[in-house]
Amino acid sequence: MHDIRAIRENPAAFDAALARRGLSGMSSEILAIDEGRRARILAAETAQAAQNAASKEVGAAKARGDEAEFERLRALVAEKKAEIAKLNAEAGEEDARLRDILMGIPNLPHDDVPEGADESDNVEIRRWGSPRGFDFKPVEHYEIAGVKPGMDFETAAKLSGARFVLLRGAVARIHRALAQFMLDLHTTEHGLTETMTPVLVKDEAMYGTNQLPKFAEDSYQTTNGWWLIPTSEVTLTNTVAGDIVEEAALPLRMTAHTQCFRSEAGSAGKDTSGMLRQHQFEKVEMVSITTPETSLAEHERMTGCAEAILQRLGLPYRTVVLCTGDMGFGARKTHDIEVWLPGQDKYREISSVSVCGDFQARRMNARYRPAGGGKPDFVHTLNGSGLAVGRCLIAVLENGQEADGSVTMPAALVPYLGGKTRLTAEGALA
Repeated sequence: MHDIRAIRENPAAFDAALARRGLSGMSSEILAIDEGRRARILAAETAQAAQNAASKEVGAAKARGDEAEFERLRALVAEKKAEIAKLNAEAGEEDARLRDILMGIPNLPHDDVPEGADESDNVEIRRWGSPRGFDFKPVEHYEIAGVKPGMDFETAAKLSGARFVLLRGAVARIHRALAQFMLDLHTTEHGLTETMTPVLVKDEAMYGTNQLPKFAEDSYQTTNGWWLIPTSEVTLTNTVAGDIVEEAALPLRMTAHTQCFRSEAGSAGKDTSGMLRQHQFEKVEMVSITTPETSLAEHERMTGCAEAILQRLGLPYRTVVLCTGDMGFGARKTHDIEVWLPGQDKYREISSVSVCGDFQARRMNARYRPAGGGKPDFVHTLNGSGLAVGRCLIAVLENGQEADGSVTMPAALVPYLGGKTRLTAEGALA
């Protein structure tokens, strides 16, 4: 959500930032509503003052027996009371209208975010590792012989429909091991606090992290009004909603491993094979709450935390900064980390790390009290995948596949698999 004062002070800068996102200027419309709202508030205050003055004079008129003046003043008080109610109602309507418009406008990009229309304009900033050379044609994860017994799409479709998977045996254990490995690295080396959160949340939480109102169709809502979280960014970030945090307590760094749910609205026909794009999946999320001065440095640190997972697993990746046309709604700047998938012969997103500035904090009214005293200010929020567990499973399986249909496990994962080093072509750990 945007600061109306900043729009008033520099409407041209606001429109210029929207233009970088490919949107038309909106400051004139916003300020017209704001002006009407403020005019009604001022008029209500003026009427209130007149009502108060008349109320004081009513008693005096009655006491001196001036019945005509008494009746005139009493009528004036009633008139002003009705006028105030009408003006306050109109101001409330304008305020709601203004809030709805501001809620639907995406975050403004940082100055150093590259210009662009779509993902083809994203800018690569580094690569790590080299794609493995195979002496056979690598296949996608669901085509690997050793994976097939443990990755069942048909039964999942019988239970739930398309874009679900049922994992069994060794493959399920590898999936679980990956999540445990990620959590352990984040909590023991990266300084994140492990958090177990609900996966059902109220409207307010979804508004706070900008899933609502614009992206309601991308999420699932229960019949009694709860929402299934699309990621634990929602729950972790909202832990500070409505709070004033002492600056000494910042940064807050959290991680959670949860089930995530997305309708994948608008993705019809994309990644329909395998488990790359699912309605239900698991993710280890990272969230940081910082001061405004430290958020950009925290963004780089969080990106490094996500990259470290891939490095430990020996998975080649590249990191890109998203252009203005490809950034998410709530982000001011985003790094996407794309892991190499030899079965597709391309890099695919496995983590997206974003700094949101005070965009979400304003929606949540999350603030901090400066250490040196002074008025509380809005915190900055950041979120990122550390990592998407299912996509990491895909990368481990595809990069470790062998010609005989077996899969060699990354050394970092072996302790989590009871010392087993490979998935056999028959689907067992050995």
